[in-house]
Amino acid sequence: MADDAPLSLVAAFPPAQRADWLALVEKTLAGADFDTTLTSRTADGLIVQPLYTADDATPSPAQRRAASADPTRPWDLRTLIDHPDPVRANADALADLTGGAASVVVKLDPSGVQGVAVGGQDDLARVLDGVLLDLAPVALDAGLMGGPAAAWLAALAKGAPAAPLAFNLDPLSAYALVGAAPMALSESAAQMASLAQTYPKATLYLASGVVVHEAGGAAAQELGFALAAALAYAKALAAAGLALPSAFQGVALSLAADADYFLTLAKFRAARHLMTRLAEACDVALTPRIEARSSRRMLAKLDPWVNLLRLASAAFGAALGGADVIQLDAFTQPLGHPSSLARRQARNIQLVLMEESELGRVADPAAGSWFLDRLTDQIARAAWTQFQIIEGEGGALAALASGRLAAEVADARNRLAADIAAGKPPLIGVTKYLNADVSAVEVETVDPAPFAKPYPQGSAPPPAAFTPFRPWRAAEPFEV
Repeated sequence: MADDAPLSLVAAFPPAQRADWLALVEKTLAGADFDTTLTSRTADGLIVQPLYTADDATPSPAQRRAASADPTRPWDLRTLIDHPDPVRANADALADLTGGAASVVVKLDPSGVQGVAVGGQDDLARVLDGVLLDLAPVALDAGLMGGPAAAWLAALAKGAPAAPLAFNLDPLSAYALVGAAPMALSESAAQMASLAQTYPKATLYLASGVVVHEAGGAAAQELGFALAAALAYAKALAAAGLALPSAFQGVALSLAADADYFLTLAKFRAARHLMTRLAEACDVALTPRIEARSSRRMLAKLDPWVNLLRLASAAFGAALGGADVIQLDAFTQPLGHPSSLARRQARNIQLVLMEESELGRVADPAAGSWFLDRLTDQIARAAWTQFQIIEGEGGALAALASGRLAAEVADARNRLAADIAAGKPPLIGVTKYLNADVSAVEVETVDPAPFAKPYPQGSAPPPAAFTPFRPWRAAEPFEV
C-alpha cells in the first residue's frame, strides 16, 4: 500500500499536560517544597523556573548588531593593552593585531599602576607606533584624563577623518571609582561634540555598567546604571550643540560578561532592547553599539587554568547575546601581567568561538526560547525600574553622590558573598574541586615606577567626596 503521508511518531501519545508533569514531580519530591527545591533566584530576585512552556512565552526583542570593525566577522575582537612600559605596550598591540584581534583598547594611567604610563601625546604616539588608525579601531580607557587623552588620539589620527576611533570617555565610571566628581559632564561634552564633526565615525562616550558589576552589583543594577549614563552623555552632547541622533550614535553601552552564560546572554539582549527603546523615547532611531568586557570579579588566583573556562563561557554568552565588541582579559589577570601565552589565549578563545563554532551565524539564537525570552524580559523590566529610580533621583551623578547606589550595590555584593560562602553557587577550582597539584602559570611582575609620568593638569584622582565603588572578586576570601 502506497502512502506518502509523513509518519507521526507522537500521534499515539496524548498531549503532554503540565498537571501530569507536576504530579510526577510531586511524587519525586516526596514532600519537599517545590519552590524551595526546584526554583532559583538571580541576584536581582528574579525567579527562574525548572520548566517553561508556551504559557510563559514573551515576544523576542529585535536584535540587530552594529557594523563590525571587520565586515567578515560578526563582532569586533578587541584586546586590552595595559603594560606600564609604552614600548612594550606597543609590541603587545602589534602582536595582538597581527594575531587575530580587530581592535585594541589602551588603558592609560600615568603612574603605570593600572595601565600604560602615558602622560602626553608623545607617549601615546609611542604606544600606537605602527598601528593603522584608519583600519584598526583604537579605543581609550583613560578614566579622569579622558579629555586630554581624546585630544592626543585625535591629533595622532589627523588626516584620517574616517578613522573608527573610540574616545570612550566615561567620566561617571571614573567618578564612581574615586568617589568624587571634579568636573561637570558639560566640560567634556563641548570637546566631544567638536571631535564628532572631525571624526564622524568615532565613538565619543562609553556608558558602562561594568563598575557596578565589578563592585558586586546585580545585572539589573548594572544595566540600569549604564542606561542612565547613556542618557546623561547623550543629553550633554545635545546641550553642547550635537544633533540628538548624532548624540545617541556617539554613545556606546558597555556591560560585563561573566561565566553564567544564560544570564549574560539575556542581559545583553535586554540591553539592546532597552537602549533602542530609550532612543525611541527621544524620537531617535538607533542601532545600539554594545561592548562586552569580561568580568574580573569571576576570575580566581587559585587554579587559574579554570579561568579559561570562565572566559570562554563569558564570551559565549556575550556573543549569543549580540555584543558588537568583546574584550576578554587574560586568564592570569589576577596574578600579574600576562605572558604571550595568556595574551594568545585571550584572542584564540574568541577566534575559536567565532570561526570554528560560528556563533555569529545566527542573528539571535535565543529567539523563541521560552526560558531565555522570559529571562530577557525579566531583566529588562528590572533594569528599567533601576533606571527610573536613578532618573527620579536626578540622574546617574546624583545617584552616585547620594551614596544610595553604592549602598545597594554593596548589599547585593554581601548577599552574593554569603551565598558563595554557603556553597551556592560553587566556585569551581576554589570552593569545589580544588586541584592542589595544579601547575604554576607564567606571569610577568613589573615595577611601574621607572615608567611613571606626571598626571596632566587637573586629571589626578581627587579626595573622595562620596562613597566610592570598590572592585571585588568572589574568590578573594578563599585565597588567603
